[in-house]
Amino acid sequence: MNTKYFDLINQTYYFPQEEFSLNKDNLEFHNIDLMKLVEKYGTPLKFTYLPQISNNINKAKNWFRKSMEKNNYEAKYYYCYCTKSSHFEYVMNEAFKNNIHIETSSAFDINIVENLLESGKINKSTYVICNGFKRDQYIENISRLINNGHKNTVPIIDNYEELDILQNKIKRKFKIGIRIAAEEEPKFEFYTSRLGIGYKNIVQFYKKQIQDNKKLELKMLHFFINTGINDNSYYWNELVKCIKVYVALKRECPTLDGLNIGGGFPIKNSLAFEYDYQYMIDEIINQIKIACDEAEVDVPNIFTEFGSFTVGESGGAIYQILYQKQQNDREKWNMIDSSFITTLPDTWAINKRFIMLAVNRWNDTYERVLLGGMTCDSDDYYNSEQNMNAIYLPKYNKEKPLYIGFFNTGAYQETIGGYGGLHHCLIPEPKHILIDKDENGILATEVFSEQQTAEQVLKILGYDKNK
Repeated sequence: MNTKYFDLINQTYYFPQEEFSLNKDNLEFHNIDLMKLVEKYGTPLKFTYLPQISNNINKAKNWFRKSMEKNNYEAKYYYCYCTKSSHFEYVMNEAFKNNIHIETSSAFDINIVENLLESGKINKSTYVICNGFKRDQYIENISRLINNGHKNTVPIIDNYEELDILQNKIKRKFKIGIRIAAEEEPKFEFYTSRLGIGYKNIVQFYKKQIQDNKKLELKMLHFFINTGINDNSYYWNELVKCIKVYVALKRECPTLDGLNIGGGFPIKNSLAFEYDYQYMIDEIINQIKIACDEAEVDVPNIFTEFGSFTVGESGGAIYQILYQKQQNDREKWNMIDSSFITTLPDTWAINKRFIMLAVNRWNDTYERVLLGGMTCDSDDYYNSEQNMNAIYLPKYNKEKPLYIGFFNTGAYQETIGGYGGLHHCLIPEPKHILIDKDENGILATEVFSEQQTAEQVLKILGYDKNK
């Protein structure tokens, strides 16, 4: 009888997979022995496997290159990293090894851009796509960047008033883009995105405020789908509308030569994940090419803004099962040594799914469980709603410690959780390590941040004894 945890995973999914394999009884992630990390650093533990950032960037570049060659698409592709997914320097350092561009969403992002320019991580040819609703400081910082000579800074106009405010601050001719206010998926509580300008108003907006303005050069139409690039009727319908707007605008505006198909690629959230990236890119490029050829206008340069796709699959978290509580005849609660609300807030906020697997004891028998965090909050749990299926783990045994891992957690969790700050029930932020490879492919680890201390938390709360 197949009663081992390994048997369960093996008969439910294709296993091993590209990033997951077994070393005897223990799980490996990109050939990293996770139990060795546990033995060296303890738990709870967060980690970032830096090479995966470059891996995903170069996968996407190759997919677009192949698709453009296949479709005889005579324009360029620009990969942009949207910083809101993770602003950390170690992410930027790895991402910008790959000749990519950057998308910003708020004022402090521009300070990061200036830091990257100063350190030589990016240069004057790097596109800086400035999205989002722009308050005074954001406008000020964008203007400073352009006034200091960064000509490839492109503010994306979100509303009718932004254009005048930018012109008042910027002292030279500058490039702009216009964001389309896409219609949201039917399940949303509202019909149209709060960001951007309506489809029907864009050409008139161009004619009225941009066409005869010698200070402005319209270079980009920006299209963003909140739910990402998915093979469904909603996405294709919105893309077709966007292409029609591009064609109409291009006929009026010779300088327009960029189409930003914002809205990210999905990332792997279970071992059953399937998504044909090459097919999706082929179809997008083909749709744009057909429409432009029929209208006898040049095809646009393609810009993408990938955040989660860039950094998400580089991250993970490991916890120890501290205790098991049998609350009734059906429910067993495995208590982790941290909090989901603290360390994986997306699981609590939007029922985000991550890959969850046992790290050790794969040859032990398994049981169905629920996972609970350490806080006193009833919402601090992870169950089948987030995990897509019921959760099965090796049977709890207080004599044999069990460790579990959550994978592909690298996007948004630190910024949503408030890195370095206060967390629910004052559960401390865990230790975070970085994993990299040297020139010979040898793995190296370093501690990025230690587990948060009581002194650090109390200082934030105002209990500073040195006052």
